[in-house]
Amino acid sequence: MDVTILLGSKSDMPVAEKCTKILEQFGVSYQLRVASAHRSPAFVEQIVHDAEADGCTVFIAMAGLAAALPGAVAALTTKPVIGVPCGGRVPYDSLLSIAQLPPGVPAATVGVDRGDNAGYLATQILALGNDKYAAALKQNKLDQIARVKQMDAEVNGRDA
Repeated sequence: MDVTILLGSKSDMPVAEKCTKILEQFGVSYQLRVASAHRSPAFVEQIVHDAEADGCTVFIAMAGLAAALPGAVAALTTKPVIGVPCGGRVPYDSLLSIAQLPPGVPAATVGVDRGDNAGYLATQILALGNDKYAAALKQNKLDQIARVKQMDAEVNGRDA
């Protein structure tokens, strides 16, 4: 399994679904788990340990509020960790909790509720050692360029 996605709560599922949609688009294998850094730290540790034993290459941790989960995962592994701050009434707490981790315990941070970008970033990390993922990402970029050119043509009343 390539990626382990940890959610701080089941309420983070809508953000996780954005991520899994992208991972599935590129054929990336993943597992989805729920574990709270505050409520079940030993369970978080067990999940990280088991995932590494199963060959996990990238961790994605999603949480809201005080969002300790990405930092907790980063403290437990030397694998890349992507933190996804989940919004709420005040999404800045979760964003800053992830972006402001101490030196030596990094988690790449994507935008608030941007599970999709976490999926893209995880695939890019995996593509460093996988030509299939690299080719699929390159094609995705070409498709994005074509869509933008099409929109430009439509706005200007001409064919792309």
